[in-house]
Amino acid sequence: MDWGNVTAEDLIEALREVDWSSPPRPPSEFFSRFTVPRSYSKWNSRLKCNLYYYRTNYFIMITVILGLGFLRRPLAIVAALLTALSIAFLNDSFAGTFSEKITRTVRQFSPHLAAKMRPPLTPVIRGRPSAKRTIHICGRPRWVFVLVFSTVSFILWFVSCGLLTLLWAFAIGLLATVLHASFRTPNLKARLNTFREEFRAVWRNYSEL
Repeated sequence: MDWGNVTAEDLIEALREVDWSSPPRPPSEFFSRFTVPRSYSKWNSRLKCNLYYYRTNYFIMITVILGLGFLRRPLAIVAALLTALSIAFLNDSFAGTFSEKITRTVRQFSPHLAAKMRPPLTPVIRGRPSAKRTIHICGRPRWVFVLVFSTVSFILWFVSCGLLTLLWAFAIGLLATVLHASFRTPNLKARLNTFREEFRAVWRNYSEL
């Protein structure tokens, strides 16, 4: 795959749809080999490849940096967790998995309530959905949870006076992510993983026909 031809919009869309439940890469691989890219095109391709391949590691790293910045602000830690959840809900795979686990847990105590938490069925015409599938969480549109979690987290940020700390910690996390993705040499596993994801995408599109 030529990552140089992948736009930022394509990368963001892929990160939104890809499965984030995969475990992070081991530290021995994450901190394995670093080299300086020879050209801008090489750097651009490497940056996108590593951001996609080590996405779980970068998410954990930024979360840890944010957590370290709020050790003395418990309320800000709750705000950071709610912010992380509201961002994670934007990923289709995470939202679907989260909804399924919550519904499965509720079903053990109240099957009637769990039945109400199921997403509505999408009408099918001639073997194809009549409209683009809307992601639901616990029977409600995803945007409801994103809006509620974002609003509550913003209020907690304001009350805890941790906005400045958040900006500094988030900037440090992003800087560490960009530096690692820029100098970490893509290995064979990253390339094979890219081809596997491409095959899954093609197979998913084929199965929907």
